[in-house]
Amino acid sequence: MKKIYVILFLATLSGGLFAQTTNTTSTSPQQKKSDKEQRKLKKIAIFREQEEGENVFQRDFSVGGRLNTDGWGGFVEMGYRKSRKKVNYFQFEFGEKKSNKEVKKSSGNSFTQRPYIFGKQNNFYQAKLGVGQRYLIGGKGNKNGVEVDAIYYGGISLGLLKPYYLNMITEDGSNKDVKFDPANPDAFLAMQNINGAGGFGKGWSDLSVVPGLHAKLGMRFDWAHFNEVVSALEVGVNAEMYSKKIPIMVVANGVDHNKQFFFNGYVSIQFGKRWNKR
Repeated sequence: MKKIYVILFLATLSGGLFAQTTNTTSTSPQQKKSDKEQRKLKKIAIFREQEEGENVFQRDFSVGGRLNTDGWGGFVEMGYRKSRKKVNYFQFEFGEKKSNKEVKKSSGNSFTQRPYIFGKQNNFYQAKLGVGQRYLIGGKGNKNGVEVDAIYYGGISLGLLKPYYLNMITEDGSNKDVKFDPANPDAFLAMQNINGAGGFGKGWSDLSVVPGLHAKLGMRFDWAHFNEVVSALEVGVNAEMYSKKIPIMVVANGVDHNKQFFFNGYVSIQFGKRWNKR
């Protein structure tokens, strides 16, 4: 009789353990539905954070173009978030600066000759490398808002002087691409002998370098719907100082329009992306 009681007790105990195991390992349809909804809500929360939340991404990279009151430029930029309101960034820019005395002219045979700039001595390009900081003034709040940042930035500049060539009638009556010769300046300014501008490829082997410094202040407006995207407009002022006067134009009749210090206004637009480091 005792054996029968022992067998019944063990059977009851094993059945209870089996039922408990089944309940813990199996998932009811209601539980599955609840888990699915939780995953959906989590995705929605992440989406809203990317779209409307505060921008706290740790890295950003963008490319852009800039129009200055005295030229143009293109740049690449890499940003590193320092705090909620501050982002340090590095920027490399390549551009060209022009004199306000440049005026394009055309020769008599404009169908075969390129327009030229009378009195231009050199093309002046700049390769700039600098570091700056963006300081958050106002977050965009929602996807239709605009993030506003103050910009302060500075760095080094390498001014690149490329001789400007003209196609001219030389003394022997032939047509030739020539550059400005300080020993004979009047020959370069003889308008009656100018056929047009020389080819763009002329002068690259004669580049000279002028070192300098540059700095800028500005405001940036980022209107991207998603925080992980960079779509920004920037406006500001830029200052550059070089180690000597930059001879863009020929000095004629004792009048020198060339400068060592440049100050301009600019507007730029850039696009890129943001992400968190791993």
